[in-house]
Amino acid sequence: MKLRVLFTPNNLEELYFTNRTSVVIDVLRATTTIVTALKNGAREVIPVATVDFAMKVSGNNFGGMNLLGGERNTKMIEGFNLGNSPLEYKEEIVNGKTVILYTTNGTRAIVKAKFSENLFICCFNNLTAVASHLVTLNKDVEIICSGTNGFFSMEDVVCAGKLIAEMMKAMPDIQLYDSAKASLTISKSFGKSILKLLRETEHGKLLLENGFEDDLKYCSKLSNIDTIPYFVSGSIKKLDVTGSGNLFK
Repeated sequence: MKLRVLFTPNNLEELYFTNRTSVVIDVLRATTTIVTALKNGAREVIPVATVDFAMKVSGNNFGGMNLLGGERNTKMIEGFNLGNSPLEYKEEIVNGKTVILYTTNGTRAIVKAKFSENLFICCFNNLTAVASHLVTLNKDVEIICSGTNGFFSMEDVVCAGKLIAEMMKAMPDIQLYDSAKASLTISKSFGKSILKLLRETEHGKLLLENGFEDDLKYCSKLSNIDTIPYFVSGSIKKLDVTGSGNLFK
């Protein structure tokens, strides 16, 4: 198995991901929100790359079973039901619903990687679950850091490094590209305090300025959720890893 980390997906064409196994990370906050929504019973999450497309998809409301979620520059978009805070995606709100999600960075990265053979969603919350499944799958992996407006994002790279470290516990002979080695080194340099890391990142500081301190606390929790979101046919669903024979729960 070989692992590569992409610090931003912006310089790659969509077709680059064809037949690849990919993992998208956007710790603050899209992938954390997706994991939370599916854990709390959302039927699916449909990621979109533009607000206009989100509105178009939501036009087929399916009897009120759709929710529009998303943000621009940390704030909920006018006319949407929810923002991009994982704390908003409570079971009583999302259970049984389809969430159409637009975010500045994360959903765009997911859409960019849509031609992947396997496409998973990861954050600190579900890191161990994703790592275990990737080891079982035993395929080369592209770990995609969503970044912030096309630039390097420390929290995503540290999460990628911790994902690699977790995988190497079970498979020490994994081959690492230079970017994966760099991510592993960076993640080790921050020690165990994920919350401290998030508070010190550029995007973390912006969220603090806008009153989202509780989001940072939530996003910093490590491996407290076993949900693995899996992208297929335009939507993200909860992968069934119980061996029941069904792909999704």
